[in-house]
Amino acid sequence: MFTKFGSNKQNHNMSNTNNKQKVDQIVVRFSGDSGDGMQLAGTIFSTISATVGNDICTFPDYPADIRAPQGVLTGVSGFQVHIGADKVLTPGDQCDILIAMNPAALKTQHKYCKPTGAIIIDTDSFTEKDLQKAEFKTDDPIAELGITCEVVPCPITSLCQETLKESGLDNKSIVRCKNMVALGLVCWIYDRDMTLAENMLRAKFAKKPEIADANIKALRAGYDMGHNTHTSIAHTYSVESDSDKKKGRYMDINGNKATAYGLIAAAEKAGMRLFLGSYPITPATDILHELAKHKSLGVITMQAEDEIAGCASAVGAAYAGALACTSTSGPGVCLKSEAINLAVITELPLVIMNVQRGGPSTGLPTKSEQTDLLQALYGRNGESPIPVIAATSPTNCFDAAYSACKIALEHMTPVILLTDAFIANGSAAWRLPNIEEYPTIVPPYVTPEMQEGWSPYKRNPENDVRYWAVPGTPGFTHRIGGLEKSAATGAISNDPANHHSMVETRARKVEKIAFDIPEQKVEGCEDADLLIVGFGGTYGHMCEAMQQMNAEGKKVALAQFQYINPLPRNTAEILRKYKKVVVAEQNMGQFAGYLQTKISDIKLHRYNEVKGQPFTVATLVEEFTKIMEE
Repeated sequence: MFTKFGSNKQNHNMSNTNNKQKVDQIVVRFSGDSGDGMQLAGTIFSTISATVGNDICTFPDYPADIRAPQGVLTGVSGFQVHIGADKVLTPGDQCDILIAMNPAALKTQHKYCKPTGAIIIDTDSFTEKDLQKAEFKTDDPIAELGITCEVVPCPITSLCQETLKESGLDNKSIVRCKNMVALGLVCWIYDRDMTLAENMLRAKFAKKPEIADANIKALRAGYDMGHNTHTSIAHTYSVESDSDKKKGRYMDINGNKATAYGLIAAAEKAGMRLFLGSYPITPATDILHELAKHKSLGVITMQAEDEIAGCASAVGAAYAGALACTSTSGPGVCLKSEAINLAVITELPLVIMNVQRGGPSTGLPTKSEQTDLLQALYGRNGESPIPVIAATSPTNCFDAAYSACKIALEHMTPVILLTDAFIANGSAAWRLPNIEEYPTIVPPYVTPEMQEGWSPYKRNPENDVRYWAVPGTPGFTHRIGGLEKSAATGAISNDPANHHSMVETRARKVEKIAFDIPEQKVEGCEDADLLIVGFGGTYGHMCEAMQQMNAEGKKVALAQFQYINPLPRNTAEILRKYKKVVVAEQNMGQFAGYLQTKISDIKLHRYNEVKGQPFTVATLVEEFTKIMEE
């Protein structure tokens, strides 16, 4: 059976004719069972590329059925990384090299490989039993799938077993290292620094040196297999770094970690303790994990028994004077809504991070969508407006988190920060910022001269923000809570006129935030015939689609919104300027509908996908071109 792989007419001879070619960019996709370590292999490959100055964008594609039986189609885990000499905006529509560790990976992932690309398969995992698990009907999966690109057969598992037979590890532990064989081979193909990879493995398995050694040996075995045999690959490739890249210290960072760092930076800038009350929920759990590592920076984390307790604890921390946060995904926001409303009516600063995932209920817990926007805007009882911010990329999560904290603290309001599974788990090369360059954060604390006639809802007349008397401040004894209060005295009030006034005031306070956020920017052609509009984590794909269309002579511009509520002051002006406007989002048109309610005299075209997957640039270009030609 395996001879059929070797007979693929596009395979090259294992000769010593291999040459190194310089390329501007490459895309690699690792795929295998969720237990095959594809995420680790992809992460290491990404990190060593970012470390040498390449720009990167990654897409970890976790299976929704994360506990699926080994070898079945629903349990395939993928990790795609796009590496470039210049700016990289997306993980790429298709890959140059696909590593398929078993038949299920080959069957579900081959569509992501370019026709000119190559697929590396672990021949040891293509037994009759493996093929049956993957629901193949014949013993020739290549022909059955109609694969025409180059297929490179490699005995990855057996090489790993042979390499580690003297390691003292049991066979199960040995086989777990096969992902490093695959990584080593890819490192050879793309001229990656093995030393950096080895250092990462030593750091990761510092408490288990025998495991670190085994993984390093497997890594070297994969590299040597490529180097000594040339593994039927015609060329190796080198991606140089852009010489014009801004100087600084760079690291590979995913969106969840960047969010955590943004919260820490904001707390430090404001001179406050950071508190996170959270319940672990995919795909937001890593925010909790990351913040829990930083007690030395004054960070307090509490892993609650449920979503309600996590949010309620954060409201309590806000009342006590901390920068309070809670992290979750869509289902968790539903549960937190009562506690969020408590923060609304008490007008306390609280940052709610919603890492959006696919589907209602449990749905697609590891997949990415933008389907929580209306919940963020309106998903609470009563009139309870909340500022909403949407991060646009893994690295932008830092700035978005910082901005969310600044708004929450300076305007005394809960703020919802939307990310999504794509940018939260995906990573990019991030230049470490100089925190001194970030704007100051000045909470509206009471001053001693305010004691006379003090009321907890005494406000700044310019922005309607109530002054903050942290409990324990001498002379400012007060009571706040979930029952409506008198604007004048802070006492419980059922007065209809007072309630109406308080509702209007809280809404007006949020609207006035528009004067503290930047105006909306437009990229691309100044005289564009089509304006593409999006929000949040679709930025990279939208921007690349715009750039491709401009390169083809089509006049296109892009407005990607980060500030959702309130909208930037110039939003209406921008949307009225262009002949055609299309709103593209990964839901059924939530942002388009919201814009239509705010600016009723505009006509909006819509393009919507709800697939649990990022957009593909090719599809966006095709759909936007159709709209232009209508």
